[in-house]
Amino acid sequence: MWIADRWKDYEVLDTSRGEKLERWGGYELVRPDPQVIWNTERALPGWRRPNAHYHRSQKGGGEWEFFDLPDEWEISYALPESTSAGSAGGDGSLRFHLKPFAFKHTGVFPEQAVNWDFSAGMIAARIRGTGHAPKVLNLFAYTGGATLAALSAGASVTHVDASKGMVGWAKENAASSGLAEAPVRWLVDDCGKFVEREIRRGNHYDAIIMDPPSYGRGPKGEIWKIEESIYPFIELCAKVISDTPLFVIINSYTTGLQPAVLSYMLNLAFKNRFGGRVEAEEIGLPVSASGLVLPCGATGRWIAP
Repeated sequence: MWIADRWKDYEVLDTSRGEKLERWGGYELVRPDPQVIWNTERALPGWRRPNAHYHRSQKGGGEWEFFDLPDEWEISYALPESTSAGSAGGDGSLRFHLKPFAFKHTGVFPEQAVNWDFSAGMIAARIRGTGHAPKVLNLFAYTGGATLAALSAGASVTHVDASKGMVGWAKENAASSGLAEAPVRWLVDDCGKFVEREIRRGNHYDAIIMDPPSYGRGPKGEIWKIEESIYPFIELCAKVISDTPLFVIINSYTTGLQPAVLSYMLNLAFKNRFGGRVEAEEIGLPVSASGLVLPCGATGRWIAP
């Protein structure tokens, strides 16, 4: 398992009865988590006095209950010092605006820090070795954690998400991280349609990062169901890999897409065609109260030869 254990501003304090108690900077939140199927004692005071609590409804969805939480606040994440080569701005510290919004989210998936570290390290090593900045395509890019990591390491990035609000939020995070002038294209688009157009235009990328949702709709109502759509989409993305490839990262929160499934697809679409190697693992976050690790989905990586 790859564990995101380098956070200073974020911490899973405890887990119990379908929920997790988290520290986001100076604030403690209680949010549901379907992986937490154990019933353990809730000894920490944050369980009784959180700053906010998201209550899931039995009918689907849910709502926030606020006690003492600002409308918006900020946390930061420091990339490893080894990723600073060729930095396009900033100091290696990624800064994120947080706010509670739809379906329990805050604007950051902290477990993705394991992929930020990996991609930034690969990019920095390529720049040190060749002097050339890789071109990175970040698909289903959300509020831009992976984009910020790649930019901070020195890459140029094309950031694509179907939500105008998420792309605007990512721009704010980039500005807060000192990366407002970094080489990035911010695009509101359906990811599949965009990749198809890039193929027709003959554009290529050295690295691709994707964090597809289980279910979603594009800006024009396009329907995405991950079990039906993901492999054809991966095959499509293989057509925009450059002649000097670096890596591909696929993240999944869908329980059916276990590491072995991600590995199988990456082997078919990339390793069998281009060589290199594939690795896939669960990703997780350490839990302070128990000393154990909370699973948070899976990631697969193809690493070019």
